[in-house]
Amino acid sequence: MFENGMQSMRMNYYPACPEPDKVIGLTPHSDASGITILLQLNGVEGFQVKKDGIWIPLKSLPDAFVVNLGDIIEILSNGLYKSIEHRAVVNSEKERTSIAMFFNPKFEAQVGPSPSLLINQKPLFRHMKLEHYVKDFFSRKLNGKSFIDYMKI
Repeated sequence: MFENGMQSMRMNYYPACPEPDKVIGLTPHSDASGITILLQLNGVEGFQVKKDGIWIPLKSLPDAFVVNLGDIIEILSNGLYKSIEHRAVVNSEKERTSIAMFFNPKFEAQVGPSPSLLINQKPLFRHMKLEHYVKDFFSRKLNGKSFIDYMKI
């Protein structure tokens, strides 16, 4: 499914802001991708994940990658593996830069729970072509994990 799949990259620049509580670097969301690999370039913290309703800052480690499971993995695993809700916040004194790489199935693939995982369970998510999945995802506002809720049966 991921062989000859889509890959994309986004570079992010978050300037320093004297009042960081009044701005949003990147709104809370989970990635539509299968897997996202994030490199925090200059060691300035600002990437946070949500766990048990609490935002937890991830320490920026030199030469380390952050690997996020995206919504496609949650859908393929029928909810066994959860996508990660995350956000980016700005720093009051330093600019922050990062590079995100997104890995997706091929555009013609069907996104839905893997049949091999459905032997003794009902599917929790519907199936759709990746082309429609991407179109639907990007036509919506980033808002937590609302798109994974949209995909539920």
